[in-house]
Amino acid sequence: MNNFDELLEIVEAQPLRRVAVAVAQDTSVLHAVRESRERNIAEAVLVGDREEILAAAEQEGIAVDETLIVHEPNEIKAALHAVELVSTGSADIAMKGHIHTDDFLRAVLDRERGLRAGVIMSHVFVVEWKETGKLVFITDGAMNIAPDLEQKAEIVLNALYLANIFGIRRPRVGMLAAVELLNPKMPATLDATAISKMGDRRQFSPECIIDGPFALDNAVSEIAAKHKKIGGPVAGKADILIVPNIEAGNILVKSLVYFAHCRLAGVVVGAKAPVVLTSRADSAESKMLSIATAVLMINVERALKLKVGKVHY
Repeated sequence: MNNFDELLEIVEAQPLRRVAVAVAQDTSVLHAVRESRERNIAEAVLVGDREEILAAAEQEGIAVDETLIVHEPNEIKAALHAVELVSTGSADIAMKGHIHTDDFLRAVLDRERGLRAGVIMSHVFVVEWKETGKLVFITDGAMNIAPDLEQKAEIVLNALYLANIFGIRRPRVGMLAAVELLNPKMPATLDATAISKMGDRRQFSPECIIDGPFALDNAVSEIAAKHKKIGGPVAGKADILIVPNIEAGNILVKSLVYFAHCRLAGVVVGAKAPVVLTSRADSAESKMLSIATAVLMINVERALKLKVGKVHY
């Protein structure tokens, strides 16, 4: 898959799914779920303040099926209820609405009603890069704040899983840092080097190529990589970018949206069911594409493994 139009073509042919939206009283969310329904991708259960949902829908001229509204004005309880609908099988996908990310994730991670699956959960942005005609996966810019070496390895595994679902069978993974040389005073370069060597020694079960550290330019630009005399199959051609921390990933992706006007989707990988996690400021299109990405993830068997002292599934 090289762009989101191909994604939409695939998911529109699949069975209609159900997404549970936490705190749904938001105009861009309502536009996203309406388009998802019109495209026969997913219908939505809207959990939140009923009057505010109906007022927002009326303001935008959006028809809402009131039987699919669950009235819960308390945002924390609304998030828990939406997640519980997914964990009990009443919905297929959990989606963040107009609620802070940490409050929504608290519900996703709830030990009794949440979506824990025994592996690390991480966020992946899928970015459509028109200049190269490909999709690029960027992680983790929204969930894990400052992952250590082992957590980064598991984040790589989650990204490989999503890239495989998108049809990329041998993803090229670029481990990002500020520089492309190992520097003992820069922990990101040490982690990148170690994970690259793990890739060489096939500690990741999916077929992939991992290299780094890379500065951003020589991970995505063949011209920059050649100019800096950096070779290898990943240099300038990365399909997956692993950022050193949440700040780097969040700033990178938002710069692509606001400066380069890239289309993107955002999902959490590693939960028992797909989770849509976008910024409250993201466009309706981005939220709809995130729903489509989550639909693609449904019922795909997770069989990837990682060896880091113990086996992670």
